[in-house]
Amino acid sequence: MTDGGLRDELLRRMQLDQEVRLSLPKSGPVPDDLMERWRSVDADNTTWLKQVVDEHGWPGYDLVGENGAQAAWLLAQHADHDLPFQQRCLALLQDAVDRGQASPRNLAYLVDRVRVGEERPQMYGTQYHAPDGVLQPRPIEDHERLDERRAEAGLGPHADYDSSMRQQYG
Repeated sequence: MTDGGLRDELLRRMQLDQEVRLSLPKSGPVPDDLMERWRSVDADNTTWLKQVVDEHGWPGYDLVGENGAQAAWLLAQHADHDLPFQQRCLALLQDAVDRGQASPRNLAYLVDRVRVGEERPQMYGTQYHAPDGVLQPRPIEDHERLDERRAEAGLGPHADYDSSMRQQYG
């Protein structure tokens, strides 16, 4: 049975997450007050999501609908300051995907995010950084099979994603 209140709170928190990220300047340094707001939103969302996961397990489609499950994934994706929690979410999200309760695409992104946090090569090529000011994907494991893995997760070819990332952030 869907928990509308939980879904609504997930969506509210996702909106706050996106508002702070979309307010970042396109170039130049991030102002200190905005950086503090970003950290505060992420920390608050992570603390709250931990309580949700403790009480309900992974908030999948049956509990919070597709948009609520998408919001839960986004909050976990942005919990970089708490790698053990991201790792826990990854295991729970994998189980939810296996049960048809979450998106394989979201799982691919969280796999990469956790692997980058563990200082390991990513599997799906979703994570980028800009050392020396040049946008590029973080290291990728088994690059020859990258598009095959991406297709299995419901993601398009990496060349298309790379082009999109460079247009958006490059």
